[in-house]
Amino acid sequence: MLYFLIPLYNEESNLELLHENLTSILAEDEKFYVFSDDGSVDSSVDVIHKLFLNTNFVVLGDDKNHGPGHAFNIGFEWILNHSKDDSDKVITLEADNTSDILILPKMLVISRMGYDLVLASIYAQGGGFDKTSFFRKVISAVANLFLRFYFNIKVLTLSSFYRIYSISILRKIKEKNNILIKETGFISMIEILIKAIRVNATIIEIPMVLYSGKRKGKSKMKILKTTIRYLRFLFAN
Repeated sequence: MLYFLIPLYNEESNLELLHENLTSILAEDEKFYVFSDDGSVDSSVDVIHKLFLNTNFVVLGDDKNHGPGHAFNIGFEWILNHSKDDSDKVITLEADNTSDILILPKMLVISRMGYDLVLASIYAQGGGFDKTSFFRKVISAVANLFLRFYFNIKVLTLSSFYRIYSISILRKIKEKNNILIKETGFISMIEILIKAIRVNATIIEIPMVLYSGKRKGKSKMKILKTTIRYLRFLFAN
């Protein structure tokens, strides 16, 4: 089973293309879509129910806005409670279509070679940004470089949502830490990556171009708020 875990926050304008992409890719695999709604105040949840009516899906959430880390954590927990096979995979990606869906078959082939975690990387050779401001590129590069040095992380991309996890590595992380993700903000992706490294996960990156131009609406990441959370995370760890 392929579980797609997708956090939602006011993404109604992006969902039609997301539905088209998700239902057309990997047609031969059994798929289950787990949407973790983070308190959307638009019609995102209603649109999901309409578009995915004839598929296997669930929408999680308590109608409150907690942050993407919380959305991911409840999604991972739901999947761990429902997965019946150690060969299951969890695919995480953005709802705003900035992740390149066309590289997903390649990511899955690599995952099935025995890797615990496959990362889509804008920093790997061949990856990069499309229509992203110079300021955001600089902030992202500096933050990644510092965090890699501070935590002695060898992979290049730390905070991307677009990943494939094995069920077994998620269970190992949960067993060692009791909770998969504590951080509620965007730094949650770094938290779970560090936890995966600390349980000796086998990790590999493949290049990806981030297509910001495909997003309708603005990015949900607030740079100042995210920077403060990064600093708190560093002091706490």
